Amino acid sequence: MSPGKQRDSARSRQLLLAAAAGLFAERGFDRSTTREIGERAGVDPALIARYFGGKAQLYIAVLDLDRASARPADLLKPERNLMLVNGVDQRGPGPVFRAAVTPLEDPAVQAAAMDMLHWRLVDPLCERFTREGLDRPQLRAEMTVAAFVGVVLSRHCGALRTLAEADTDEVVQLVLDMLGQGR
Repeated sequence: MSPGKQRDSARSRQLLLAAAAGLFAERGFDRSTTREIGERAGVDPALIARYFGGKAQLYIAVLDLDRASARPADLLKPERNLMLVNGVDQRGPGPVFRAAVTPLEDPAVQAAAMDMLHWRLVDPLCERFTREGLDRPQLRAEMTVAAFVGVVLSRHCGALRTLAEADTDEVVQLVLDMLGQGR
């Protein structure tokens, strides 16, 4: 392969990753099509299969990019909590949140989403609880994440009307109060 083609393939791969990351964040894995990803990237959607193997593997590659950054702050930090609640309010629950409550259709995507759920949400809390000397830090972290995910998913789908209609800042403060009391 000539150096020009290698540069083009690397550029196409990066364009696909950026386009997929944007679409997955905006619309979720299930509602993003390979055609839309290719269009947004400005490349042939068939390159997804060539460079990644398929949409599921592209999603996993996007998650792997996220892992290259620093570990996110834990849920008990107000700014992190607000960012997560706003994200679900604006874009709906992505595969990482949905993986906490229901299996996804693609086992590879499910495994990657569960791994990311732990990396983004459970592990930072477990580390905090361990530093604070709390007993059963892993169980506490998982239960805290389960409660948080339940609140944001119930709010998003409107199952609990008052919660769905509540001001975001109020929800964040109440969630922080609720989650902080169990420590």
